[in-house]
Amino acid sequence: MPSPLIEEESQLLAMPEDAYMNEAQLDFFRRRLLAEQADLEVALEETRRTIVDSRGVGDEADLAANEETLRLLLRQADRETRLLRKVAGTLKRLDEGDYGFCEETGAPIGLRRLLLRPTATLCLEAKQRQEQREHHYAKRRSA
Repeated sequence: MPSPLIEEESQLLAMPEDAYMNEAQLDFFRRRLLAEQADLEVALEETRRTIVDSRGVGDEADLAANEETLRLLLRQADRETRLLRKVAGTLKRLDEGDYGFCEETGAPIGLRRLLLRPTATLCLEAKQRQEQREHHYAKRRSA
């Protein structure tokens, strides 16, 4: 028996193209983004608590291990914070009626892409162009 989430995703994908970003789809993504936001807030609070609780005591090996753990926790907190900001921005786009459409071209991003990455702001073609530009500039800097 398929899970309710998979079943709901299948229903969204079965909708005709001219129903793109209808109320059911917008409601689905709003619920999904709000759940992701809540999960991120909990994870970030746990990470912050762990950082505060990690006190450096012990010999040099213990201190070095603790420092490495702290460095990893700080990176994790940074990633969670950036993703939380991205989710908040996506919810704002949803409220403003811009959700699901490419920031660069205005074309639909597509349900399949949004199901994989609900915070996507670029259609696949625009994202590919962006990655090619980034790759090109990275090659020029390293040359």
